[in-house]
Amino acid sequence: MRGFAHCAAVGVMAAGLVAPPAAAAQTKDPASVLAAAREALGGEKKLAAIKSFTATGRTRQVRGENLVPIEFEIFVELPDKYLRKDEIPAQESGPTASGFTGDELLQDPLPAAPMPDPARKARVGTLKQDFARLALGMFAGSYPAYPLTFTYVGQAEAPQGKADVLDAKGPDNVTLRYFINSQTHLPIMVTWQPPAGRGGGPGGMPMRGGPGAPGAAGAPAGPPAGAPPAGVPGGPPPGAPGGAPPAVAGRGAPETTPPVRPEFRLYFADYRDVDGLQLPFRLRRATGPDTTEETQFDGYKLNPRIDPKKFQLRK
Repeated sequence: MRGFAHCAAVGVMAAGLVAPPAAAAQTKDPASVLAAAREALGGEKKLAAIKSFTATGRTRQVRGENLVPIEFEIFVELPDKYLRKDEIPAQESGPTASGFTGDELLQDPLPAAPMPDPARKARVGTLKQDFARLALGMFAGSYPAYPLTFTYVGQAEAPQGKADVLDAKGPDNVTLRYFINSQTHLPIMVTWQPPAGRGGGPGGMPMRGGPGAPGAAGAPAGPPAGAPPAGVPGGPPPGAPGGAPPAVAGRGAPETTPPVRPEFRLYFADYRDVDGLQLPFRLRRATGPDTTEETQFDGYKLNPRIDPKKFQLRK
């Protein structure tokens, strides 16, 4: 756990970004905010030239009281092919892989029993959201595999400066909150909540053998540090820990209130030059204020030729 000490410090510094955005003196055009971010990442021409990329690195994931090391490879062919391969050196089991090609699920090894269509579609949705969040940190945009519509929310204050805040709405009524540094214009963080009654899956943490797998740190009992107060959009409902007292109905019986949904966070950091682009080399995932994993990229390859077999469905 001590390996996450410096990440926790980053989380404390960034906690102010989760507070309700201050009302901007003048509402900004979300397209201009995204254009500035894409310029900071390397410029529209260079970003548009990316047709494929691969990445390798290492993830340390919290599972109970242990830090589990995971080595990974990512293969992407834009706009709609994605595969992540994970291997846990400490385990004797072989590598696992999951991804999608179009709307088809890629999975290795195959499950013992055929996956029902609703579960398969949900799994593909989860993987597409994982890809969409990574694309926001790398390219400040979305792709047809998981299109997003952006609206400007305002500016949030943080010890390291201000951030422009956008809401990004995608399929399945999923909404992401996207934070971009107002000075450097580099992406800082994405936050989101799972749909009501769902702690993972689409809109929640990825359900691969890596981030968000069973055994990872759970959601906090109360609202995350820096979360909006009760009554503010995104804040806890009345009666939740840290919220207002519940409303009273009938003879003093408290109203039944839905449980507080966890807030998931993905932080982008350590941007470095890769063939003229600025790409994040460190990611941190958290449930509320609690770090669940840290990822360090070893490197990226831009526009490599990827073996077509990587994206073929297994029978």
